[in-house]
Amino acid sequence: MNLSSRKARTVSVAAFVLSLFFFVFMLIFGAITQVLPIFLLSWHVFAGLLVWLVLLIQFYQRTLAEQEKLDMSQLSKSSDQGTFFSGDGNRMAMLAVAQKRLAFLEKWVIPISAVLIAVFQVAMGLWLLKGFVLDENRLMQDWTAPKHLLLGAVLLAAVSFISFLFSRFATGMSVETVWKPLRAGGSYLLATAIFGFTLAVAMVFAQYKYTLGMTLLNYVIPVLVIILGVETLLNSILDIYRPRVSGQYSRAAFDSRILGLINEPGGFLHTVAHTIDYQFGFKVSQTWFYKLLEKAILPLVLFALLVLYLMSSFVVIGPGQAGVIEYYGSPVRDLEPGLHFKWPWPIEKSYIYPTDRIQQLSIGYEAGEGDLDKKAFLWGEKHYEKEYNLLVAVQADSSEGEDFAGVVPVSIVQANVPILYRISDIRKFIYNQYIDEQEDSKKLLEAICYRELTRYAASAKIEMDESAAVNNPESMKSLLGAGRMEAAEELQRRIQDAADKAELGVEIVLLGLQGVHPPPEVAKAYEDVVASVQEKQATVLLAQAEKNRILTELGGSIADVDALYNLALEFERSKEQGDEQRTEQLKNQLQTAFGNVKGTVFKTLREAESYAFEQVNLIKGQGVRFAGQVQAYQASPEIYKKLQRLMTLEEGLQDVRKYVVVADKEDAQVYIVDLQEKLTQSLYDMDLGLEENQ
Repeated sequence: MNLSSRKARTVSVAAFVLSLFFFVFMLIFGAITQVLPIFLLSWHVFAGLLVWLVLLIQFYQRTLAEQEKLDMSQLSKSSDQGTFFSGDGNRMAMLAVAQKRLAFLEKWVIPISAVLIAVFQVAMGLWLLKGFVLDENRLMQDWTAPKHLLLGAVLLAAVSFISFLFSRFATGMSVETVWKPLRAGGSYLLATAIFGFTLAVAMVFAQYKYTLGMTLLNYVIPVLVIILGVETLLNSILDIYRPRVSGQYSRAAFDSRILGLINEPGGFLHTVAHTIDYQFGFKVSQTWFYKLLEKAILPLVLFALLVLYLMSSFVVIGPGQAGVIEYYGSPVRDLEPGLHFKWPWPIEKSYIYPTDRIQQLSIGYEAGEGDLDKKAFLWGEKHYEKEYNLLVAVQADSSEGEDFAGVVPVSIVQANVPILYRISDIRKFIYNQYIDEQEDSKKLLEAICYRELTRYAASAKIEMDESAAVNNPESMKSLLGAGRMEAAEELQRRIQDAADKAELGVEIVLLGLQGVHPPPEVAKAYEDVVASVQEKQATVLLAQAEKNRILTELGGSIADVDALYNLALEFERSKEQGDEQRTEQLKNQLQTAFGNVKGTVFKTLREAESYAFEQVNLIKGQGVRFAGQVQAYQASPEIYKKLQRLMTLEEGLQDVRKYVVVADKEDAQVYIVDLQEKLTQSLYDMDLGLEENQ
């Protein structure tokens, strides 16, 4: 008699060996070819390998239990004939060791195995996701150059085909109640087949530089492994509270319900139908619509997928946009705004870009969500979420001494430069000779902007040239001052020239250079230096203004004073050289120039001439007076002396009180004179007008 579980055991052994071979093949081949999705898919295959191992043990134990049951039935028949093995039912039950082991296996070992498989899937999925997919350093180091893509696609398609055949065979056997556990392994093989075939197609496209499919699978496969592990854990928890009926099949926790939707879509419909029957009280599953839907579900799904695929033949170009159609990777025609038709993907592909829309690049910074609301740019505050430093050169000062010997004359500033651009030539923008993919055009433009900004910053200056500021005000312009406008225009011109040279097909519309500032950590020191420079400049300008005022007061104008000064220097040089003719000529010119000059010099010269004229005439008058005095003296010496004496007394005693006493030499009368000045008059001295009344 054939045992019902022996065939399932054989299928389990074949599937286990096949899964083991697929796991080793994918693990080694993925590492050799550096195709990360193959490496990731191998661990999903390993999870299926563990499921098949549990199924193999289960069906092997079932085979032993069925063999034991058959042997016991033979012994039971022999007991009726009184043989040596005759005995009661209790003794026969004690001999059912394989059946007890099967019961223990299905009650404890399989649920515990399901939990262990779930823990492995969650841990492995997280490790693959964090350690390979999300780790950019490891991803760029080990998985950037996939090899043998076409060969790998062919081998992976073969693996997928074999997995699909085994999954269909195992799922078909699971229709029988005793073979129901095969459905779990069949679901894992079907998932391997689907992902393997999808990966094979993605590898074919990756051969022609379309890597989007492989990039998506890098995320989908680890996430699927995690989801299946979480589902198995939830099933294990729910199995604890699920009632068990003796003789009824109990679905294992690792028999995925999610994969079952793909493996047995009809089973999902049956479940939905039974739920509706329970809710509404009548047999929905017996209606003609349900039966039609059950038979036509697969054609309807395929028809919907076909319609979605054919919709890729329509291309809609909106206002302000332009597009390009590729035929197997080669551009064939440009598209204007409107509705267009093309061959379905991947025969023809369309690329649409906004050619009239102004786009922005943020150079030197990365703005956060709340950074755009800031209006004031203060040096001491952080303006954006991330700001990058620029290395700029500064002027070396030899007067700083030995303390600064060997110090590199550089400084650090931060520049927030928004750049507005638009696409002027879509073909050049997409099919640039310096890039591999269309998405890199913007990155190349960003790299050009950073390169030109760095070069310009290295050649520009951030401090003002104080020594040349007097004669050349343009030297006061710098990146931190009034030179930003000129710097923005020059930088925009350089970036546009570099973009044209690289044939990027873009037009730089505007470059803003309003955000050049020192790092916030050293902003206070910059402000102190700027304040000192401004104070020094103010002092110099005040001194220059005072100089101009003095020169203007002296000569009427600065130009006249400079010309007079130069003429005087030339006159002194001519005197030193001994050129008398030239000296006389310059002397006349100098006198003429002094005569024509205005201001304080003119006033001083006029006053000097007036004083000289006054002194000359005064001396002449004194000489004439002296000559007259000599003649008078010669005419009458005694009279002249007395006259001069009286004149001297008159001049000397003009403001002095004088008393004249007339007396003879022989007169003995004494005269008493009260020389004290009376402050108030007495009655005797007052003139009361009495004499007039009399």
